[in-house]
Amino acid sequence: MTSEPNADQRQQNLGGLLREIKALARDSEQLSIHKIRETVGERSFGPFLTIPAIIETSPIGGIPGLPSVIAIVISFIAIQILFGRKHLWLPDWLEKRRIKGSKLERGVEKIEPASRWIDKLVRPRLAWATKPPFLQGLAALSIVLCATVPPLELIPFASTLPMAAVALIGLSLIARDGSLACSALLLSAGTAYAVITVVSQN
Repeated sequence: MTSEPNADQRQQNLGGLLREIKALARDSEQLSIHKIRETVGERSFGPFLTIPAIIETSPIGGIPGLPSVIAIVISFIAIQILFGRKHLWLPDWLEKRRIKGSKLERGVEKIEPASRWIDKLVRPRLAWATKPPFLQGLAALSIVLCATVPPLELIPFASTLPMAAVALIGLSLIARDGSLACSALLLSAGTAYAVITVVSQN
């Protein structure tokens, strides 16, 4: 049996993918982005948008500087979607970035209940909204959302808003659920308001 069916199955089930990441974190004192990438697989970009974004919305997203690092990772991924790349590539310095396994495990545990709820709700619908040229539009939106993260880090957990929108975009690509992409547009409007508020106060 080849590994490809297993990869496809993981991409259809967010909860199963999170369980694999949690098991990996439990067995690792320090976990590199490269190792996480190997666990997620390389056949779809959807999980690479979803998993980092969901991790950022967990309690470990409050670690100073981590939201910006995650935003950089997601931006690299979204740029590759924008230009039609078929397989994921990350620079060595980014792949070597590490996070404590115990913190990642706790973060995943916090969002596992939500993943089970999400897996029950998402399904293929409005699939046209997840295909070119709309796919490139979603990638561009993800990049813009990531650019808002550094200024929002001035407020604890404020970067959760744009990362939640990115997570919805990633989920829409995994499940071909265009309604999630539409929901991401609404969250993006909220992000724009948050950024304007932060800028006006500084």
